[in-house]
Amino acid sequence: MHDETKLVHSGRHPEQFEGAVNPPVFHASTILSPTLEDWERKAEDRAKEVPGTYYGRTGTPTTRSLEEALAALEGAHRCVVFPSGLAACTGALLAYLAAGDHVLLSDSVYGPTRHAAMRLLKRYGVEASFYDPCIGAGIAELMRPNTKAVYVESPGSLTFEVQDVPAIAEVAHRHGAVVIMDNTWGTPLYFKAFDHGVDVSIQAATKYVVGHSDAMLGTVSCTREAWPKLKATHYDLGQTAGPDDIYLAQRGLRTMAVRLKQHWETGVILAEWIARQPEVETVLHPALPGDRGHALWKRDFKGACGLFGVVLKPSVSDRAFRAFINGLELYGLGASWGGYESLIMPFDPRPQRTATRWPYQGLCFRIHAGLEHPDDLIADLQAGFERMRRG
Repeated sequence: MHDETKLVHSGRHPEQFEGAVNPPVFHASTILSPTLEDWERKAEDRAKEVPGTYYGRTGTPTTRSLEEALAALEGAHRCVVFPSGLAACTGALLAYLAAGDHVLLSDSVYGPTRHAAMRLLKRYGVEASFYDPCIGAGIAELMRPNTKAVYVESPGSLTFEVQDVPAIAEVAHRHGAVVIMDNTWGTPLYFKAFDHGVDVSIQAATKYVVGHSDAMLGTVSCTREAWPKLKATHYDLGQTAGPDDIYLAQRGLRTMAVRLKQHWETGVILAEWIARQPEVETVLHPALPGDRGHALWKRDFKGACGLFGVVLKPSVSDRAFRAFINGLELYGLGASWGGYESLIMPFDPRPQRTATRWPYQGLCFRIHAGLEHPDDLIADLQAGFERMRRG
């Protein structure tokens, strides 16, 4: 079955809800049993992982419908929902690491995930170190006897290095480590994590799954072998997502394929236009032929999203940069991405890098290409670059 069809049909089960096309929103904490025998049966079923509603924190039909749909799209054994993307990232790390373990993370990893590794994991006796995202099979030199996980984010959501995930996974598995991947940029539509050796796939569903900038959610999908630890940790953390946010994610999921195509197309149009501006040092977009990660992107990915980075030449002053940003009309200045609206955000990766040196000196910004017409977005950028030139 094609992914577009899976998006529409997976996890719905209208026959269970009197024919309603969309699974309804279940608000529930206590789930009543009519008899003691029913109570005992539910306890046995839950121990055997029989799908059912046992307590609000462990999920309702609303929860299960999204988890089922995401697992089908990912090609995973099972999926669990977390209340945010960061909760999904930290939950996945906690599931597979314990005191005395070592974890390797990409130097291009999402900043809050880096902080969680350096602060939260450190408190629990887990040592984190970082690797060059372009290292590929060379990661073997960094593996230790106690390395239990390798955490991949490809491309990085600020600096956009594409990693050789199959090569990294082969090395990690040879050393007995699990491979965890933040696959939010590629989504399960454009990067099939489990086909490339990944054991655990994370989605910040806040982004393209929800797609409308109005809900926070994260998901973690995994292989059959990785499921017991993920299931136990998710339960122990009590990381329950609310049914209203899950419902918004379900609704967004059904249209993700058509939205993502437009984000991809507009993103490339904007990136190509920006690359031609004399103030630009380079554009960080794996789908562009000149990008350093283009060959890997072309080999492993089926598409791209609307997120990319821009590095300006060192000659562009802070004052000129502010004039460019502050006058934009169609680009919101804000964090996150994946919604229908275009966004822009300045960034500086240098303070966080520990394994690699950022090779550029100019100011940087990140763009998320929304669903507006690209001509209008380019016109807004054109006016911005003219302000930049006036300083």
